[in-house]
Amino acid sequence: MILVTGGAGYIGSHYVQYARERGEEVVVLDNLAYGHREAVPEDVPFVEGDMGDRALLDRVFTEYPIEAVVHFAAFAYVGESVTAPRKYYNNNTVATLNVLDAMRDHGANHFIFSSTCATFGNPQYVPMDEQHPQNPINPYGESKYFVERMLKAYDYAYGLRYTALRYFNAAGADPEGRIGESHDPETHLIPLILQTAQGKRESIGVFGTDYDTPDGTCIRDYIHILDLAQAHAQALDRLRTGQPSAVYNLGVEQGYSVNEVISACEKITGKPIKKVEGPRRDGDPPRLVASAALAKAELGWEPQFQDLDAIISTAWKWEQHRRF
Repeated sequence: MILVTGGAGYIGSHYVQYARERGEEVVVLDNLAYGHREAVPEDVPFVEGDMGDRALLDRVFTEYPIEAVVHFAAFAYVGESVTAPRKYYNNNTVATLNVLDAMRDHGANHFIFSSTCATFGNPQYVPMDEQHPQNPINPYGESKYFVERMLKAYDYAYGLRYTALRYFNAAGADPEGRIGESHDPETHLIPLILQTAQGKRESIGVFGTDYDTPDGTCIRDYIHILDLAQAHAQALDRLRTGQPSAVYNLGVEQGYSVNEVISACEKITGKPIKKVEGPRRDGDPPRLVASAALAKAELGWEPQFQDLDAIISTAWKWEQHRRF
């Protein structure tokens, strides 16, 4: 059985759905700080609680035959991490250490970690591969980087096998519209644009129009949520065959600018979208694009949603009929 921490959140809930559809048994642990109980199927065992609670973890590992942990539970607002670093180090790093210790004590030996391209900091080159230097520039990125270092040490000392998946910009929703993206506050570009198209927001902000890119706006690599779910499943399959620990970057290896994303959303929604241009935000690199060659070679991973319009279409279906 797989313990999915943060399984009621955006990425975690899509993984739970994907894993169930391929026959896995899962149990979800989520404190619902940002997740939604409605995002977890009713027939999936659900434990409401915090991964920092060691007594609770011991109870979960005792009650369920857990052999692997797929770990999504984390705070992920970059700006907040700068103003409230203790919150991020305590939850993302210290509480994750708690999970690793519980795994060690209860004999669970496979760990799939939801990492991030934020561990790299400002890009020295693009596309960014796994060998790109890691120099995070905010506490969020540091909190994930510290976990990667802990995993390497726990592998060496205790034989805990792991895969860290550093992904770029998660986007989209379940194509059938059952679950999707629902953050409060919402900070991701595509749902912000689509909510503007719906009239829920007056405009979309464009921060910086003078970058060294074809249209002057930032470029990002958008990866569909189901492609992320597939990568987590393939990473666990690989560990189960006895392969060593590994780290992979995940992206579609194609970048789109902010203006290109807005134009695509206008086309798909059929609605004009008002944008308000403003100055650059501190810490926004001009271009972030992944090299996913290693994941493709070793996991057999191939993104199914490589077209931006297809990604946005699933997000638009969710926004029109969202349940939570």
